[in-house]
Amino acid sequence: MKLAASLLLMVSPLLAQNAAQRAEALWKQRQYADANNAFRQAVNEQPNDAALKARWGLLLRDRFNSGDAAGLFNEALQLRKDYGPALLGLARVYAESFDRRALEFARKALDADPKLDEAREILSHLLVEDGDFDAAAKEADRIPSSRLALAARATIELLHDRDASGWLTKVDGDSAAYARIARHFVLNRRYEEAIAHYRKAVAFDPLNLSAQSELGINLMRTGRDQEARAVLEAAYNAGFTDKATSNSLRLLDSYKNFAVITHPRYVLRLHKSEADLLRPYVEREMESALAVYDRKYGFQLPGPVTVEMYPDHEDFAVRTMGMPGLGALGVTFGLSIAMDSPSARKPGSFHWAGTLWHELSHAYVVTATNHRVPRWFTEGVSVFEETATRPEWREPITPEIASALKQKLLLPIAKLDRGFIRPSYPSQVVVSYFQAGRICDFIHERWGWPKLLSMMKRFSQVTSTPAVIEKELGLKPEEFDTQFLEWLSRQKLVEGKPDHDPALVMKHADELLSKGDRAAAEKALSALLWVYPVKDEDLHRRLASLRGELGMWEGAAEEWRSVIALKTADPASAHFELARAYNALKRPEQARDAVLAALEIAPGYRPAQRLLLELTKPGEERKR
Repeated sequence: MKLAASLLLMVSPLLAQNAAQRAEALWKQRQYADANNAFRQAVNEQPNDAALKARWGLLLRDRFNSGDAAGLFNEALQLRKDYGPALLGLARVYAESFDRRALEFARKALDADPKLDEAREILSHLLVEDGDFDAAAKEADRIPSSRLALAARATIELLHDRDASGWLTKVDGDSAAYARIARHFVLNRRYEEAIAHYRKAVAFDPLNLSAQSELGINLMRTGRDQEARAVLEAAYNAGFTDKATSNSLRLLDSYKNFAVITHPRYVLRLHKSEADLLRPYVEREMESALAVYDRKYGFQLPGPVTVEMYPDHEDFAVRTMGMPGLGALGVTFGLSIAMDSPSARKPGSFHWAGTLWHELSHAYVVTATNHRVPRWFTEGVSVFEETATRPEWREPITPEIASALKQKLLLPIAKLDRGFIRPSYPSQVVVSYFQAGRICDFIHERWGWPKLLSMMKRFSQVTSTPAVIEKELGLKPEEFDTQFLEWLSRQKLVEGKPDHDPALVMKHADELLSKGDRAAAEKALSALLWVYPVKDEDLHRRLASLRGELGMWEGAAEEWRSVIALKTADPASAHFELARAYNALKRPEQARDAVLAALEIAPGYRPAQRLLLELTKPGEERKR
């Protein structure tokens, strides 16, 4: 009876309220589904209330439904043109996806209502993201009592490695402020500092589940999977079930399906279904790239670099959620690399080896610059490195890049970072990758590799792109832009698609073989291993046979092992051919193991029987 009375006392105030008031009360009590239903009822009762639709939109945005939220904000604006809260709501939605319209709508909200402090808060942080620190400080200073504005001021100092204690003292204890500072560190690839600030945000308010989720995601990015799982599960179990949280937990669960290969200098995480096949190719590229980069950059990475390759692109996409302008194929978080496996993409559409070299270069550049490097420079060097060692890896420019060049859409070097972080047209991120890479080509051609290293050293301290261009190249940024564009106009840029289609390469190899050029055919087929070494037994059989004919027995053995790893329908012949390769390499024990494996599958296999007899005859010269 007492319990019923208590419940009645709790519920009675809600019953006495109208639907709009009830929605707000339920929202405050974190009863989100009931609040959503109450808002729906309220809007049905008052369909022309712009404020009500804007509030409902904010609830939906807070509960991970930005699409419907944007629809409600636009409906509110149809009812009340230039309604500040609705404009602010759209600014928030656009900011989530790093859409350039976020700045536009934040300013529109302030034009509609100059006293709308929340709009000025978001504007100040958007300007920090854009690197427009003077404008950000100016906006923040107009609302000195706002802790989020003070957080913007603190962020500016922290990103410049200056003492921010005065600003931090003013926001001490404010969870949202510390979470916002942490977010800026993430966007600047300073993950350890981000983690430290997210920890403070959660300590100040354990119910700041968004900060808790971001903490878990960044722990995961830096390889601390066990702690990441605990943090993410706590957020999820408390009701924070956005895509980033739930998908990250799903990805962590999937790790049981991956093989972990450890080496003193790297750790590979490959899906068990393809680990045996991919391992030799990935290990070879890792060891080659590490050796080249150790020499070029003049140091070794401070620890093993982890490389994760996902056969499901959606798993890789989880790693890049909430990050602007990242490559569609790979991403680097300090000493952790995540990328698509070749099996995640259409055959011939993805040069996985070039992507691996690209991402590994990031690990060196970010380490060398203490995570202070501007985005354009690290991306430019990585694009440069894709073809520096193997020029044949250079691919044609895409139609989007060709169109941007024709329309003169390349950015000044002083503003090139904006093309990655907040693009103003759909293909600008791709165009910015191209531009940054060609800028590094230009610098390398004119000033040499040592100059790129000198620029890297400059970027290890907080500085600006114009300052580095002037100090290292002796040019004003505007002069550099002019000279770069003149150089670019003289380059032969071929538009088209990469010629990696396995069927076409196979056909080309057949043509070479018909002319008797086995060496060229072997080279053409070998190039496919950098593109699509999976799900193609015919490639590995043909390559193995060719290499055997050319006396390239080590390579032949590797390809027969690949045929076996693909779970061929004819394993006996594959094991037999592997035994022949080992025999040619004078590895009798491995040859004997392989031929016995063939005979275990097919006991009557005469060629294998003869080879086994040959291998077991003591003192007799073995035939090849």
